[in-house]
Amino acid sequence: MGAKPPQTATGMRPARRHGAGTPRAGPPLDAYPNARPRMTTDPLHKYPRPPFEAQPQSFPGKTGRMAPEPDHGENSYKGSGKLTGQVALITGGDSGIGRAVAIAYAREGADVAISYLPEEQADAEAVSGWIEKAGRRALLLPGDLKDPAYGRSIVARTVETFGRLDVLVNNGAFQQPNQGLDSVEDTIFEDHFRTNVFGPFYVTKAALAHLKPGASVIFTSSVNSKHPMPSLMAYSATKGALSNMVLSLSQLLAEKGIRVNGVLPGPIWTPFIPSGMSQDSVKSFGDQVPFGRPGQPAELASAYVMLASEDSSYTSGALITVAGAMPVF
Repeated sequence: MGAKPPQTATGMRPARRHGAGTPRAGPPLDAYPNARPRMTTDPLHKYPRPPFEAQPQSFPGKTGRMAPEPDHGENSYKGSGKLTGQVALITGGDSGIGRAVAIAYAREGADVAISYLPEEQADAEAVSGWIEKAGRRALLLPGDLKDPAYGRSIVARTVETFGRLDVLVNNGAFQQPNQGLDSVEDTIFEDHFRTNVFGPFYVTKAALAHLKPGASVIFTSSVNSKHPMPSLMAYSATKGALSNMVLSLSQLLAEKGIRVNGVLPGPIWTPFIPSGMSQDSVKSFGDQVPFGRPGQPAELASAYVMLASEDSSYTSGALITVAGAMPVF
């Protein structure tokens, strides 16, 4: 028998020095200069809760006229280079979810083109400022998604300006509430589909010639695609169509190495709300979900970044719900 290891006064073996098989302590926090201690925040009280004041607006709504004004991550989103060198085209990128995604993509290293209605020019210029402040290039593309020629032109101008297209976010949409079926005008019903369904079709079809393997197409659908609201009949129907387009296109484009996914936002505090819902609904907006408040556009940006990033290379055909614990099946 070999000699036994020496014993301490308590009968325990002395601690071994660091060596093979012995874990070392991790590096100090200051070894990571970009790391910051982060305090967790109660998500139920992170942002304003209803009731909100009445604030009627006509469509399309304006960000600066909302009370409280939405948070798009202007002062909170921190990028980490997930989209460095890429080019993104975001429809409806002047406000709401599209604005938050544009800011996040720029801070992740992408050049960003945004489309929007001409009357939203001021909001679009504000977004352009945030993109350029992040050190990236911005391209503003006013026009109407209902026009097939416009859908083709925004793709062409993006590629002409930046030389490529890597990420397409179909986010632009139209919403108008209804009472009974007889109150839904034919032209309004058609506008919902021409903007929310035909528009993304035109843009995606035009983009296909420029999307390379590894590119990503993301649709903004809605929880209304699963839980349609009778007061938003036409809007809910279009979002159901978009969710189905995600599932079809993800299979259709798989052989090309192009990923297609969708995000299903719940109640999100954007200009859509005061301009596309009754004022009674605005006052109580968000109180129907378990979190008891609407989400802010900034709270969706990370989902769009994740879906665009190469980190999600096996994710396609996904419909990701961001809805404050609202169950969606």
